[in-house]
Amino acid sequence: MTTQKRDYYEVLGVFKGASDEQIKKAFRKLALEFHPDRNKAEGAVEKFKEINEAYQVLTDSEKRSNYDRFGHAGVGQNGAQGFDGFDNFGGFGDIFEAFFGGGSGTQSQSRASSARRGSDLQYSVNVEFEEAAFGAEREQEVRRTEVCSKCRGDRSEPGSQEVACPNCGGSGEIRRGSQSIFGQFVQVSACNKCQGEGKVINDPCMQCKGRGTEVRRRKLAVSIPAGIESGTQIRLTGEGEPGTNGGPPGDLYVSVRVKPHKLFRRDGYDIVHPQVINVADAALGTTLKVPTLDGEADVEVPPGTQTGDIIRLKGDGVPYLGRENQRGDHLITMVVQTPRRLDENQRRLLQELSESLGGSASEDADYKGWFDKFKDSIGGSE
Repeated sequence: MTTQKRDYYEVLGVFKGASDEQIKKAFRKLALEFHPDRNKAEGAVEKFKEINEAYQVLTDSEKRSNYDRFGHAGVGQNGAQGFDGFDNFGGFGDIFEAFFGGGSGTQSQSRASSARRGSDLQYSVNVEFEEAAFGAEREQEVRRTEVCSKCRGDRSEPGSQEVACPNCGGSGEIRRGSQSIFGQFVQVSACNKCQGEGKVINDPCMQCKGRGTEVRRRKLAVSIPAGIESGTQIRLTGEGEPGTNGGPPGDLYVSVRVKPHKLFRRDGYDIVHPQVINVADAALGTTLKVPTLDGEADVEVPPGTQTGDIIRLKGDGVPYLGRENQRGDHLITMVVQTPRRLDENQRRLLQELSESLGGSASEDADYKGWFDKFKDSIGGSE
């Protein structure tokens, strides 16, 4: 035999036109009385479920409208599904939290602030091209907050004693009681006089003015690793601002800026170096002394060298970052320079050379082959 459900308004003890606030107030009172965490009497669980079901329907505008028009049929036989006191309100503390947004009166806030990591610091350092290639040791001056060297962070003059905070009696907490429908409610907050520490300083440290910290300048050694590129950051772990309440210090980040070189340009781990030679050396071939990261090197220039030809010196480039035994290459880009001014003797010699070569450059086989390709690429014709 099916048990007839009671009228929801009757369950909560309110009239049909009751406001949401009146319904909520009635529910609070009944929930406190029949919640299974407090009421162990037989039938209390079922009574609480009934109260809960009525509350869920009457505080939902759509369900309440259907209930007012059609009764229990308007919300269906299972219109209030899942109205289990432990599913929707896991414990008495949850009931309290649902209406007041906090824990039960037996809960208190911890007066001790959580440990916090110190802030990171950012600095930059300029290094020479060669220092970035082969590594270096640099000294960086930083300005940061440190524990006071006099009071060691105690904030009071050495030899003086701290006393219990008269505002909180040394507990670090202020408790304020208030009466609610659930009984006595105690609100706990950190003491505003001692900031939750439970003690006050009568004789503050003269060096740090009772702060426990001071700003100091320090010089730190920074190792520039070989192969580093401009814009790379080096991290010095633990060299940032100190943490609070036992938290770890932050880190120091040093951004490396590499100065440009007057001769070399870096391309990854390769060095690119333009080398100017005259027409005669390009045509005949020669031996040149060229600068490299390791000093001057003898380089054989083959006969017939053209502008744009590259001579590669393997292993004479920049060491790989983290792999100093492996290096890039030194790339010498040849630039054949045509003289702009000639004396009479040079002009005569070049004239003789031109005649000995037998005709204009357009008759040269290599030149004609290149010119034909150029014409084809632009759609030219004879």
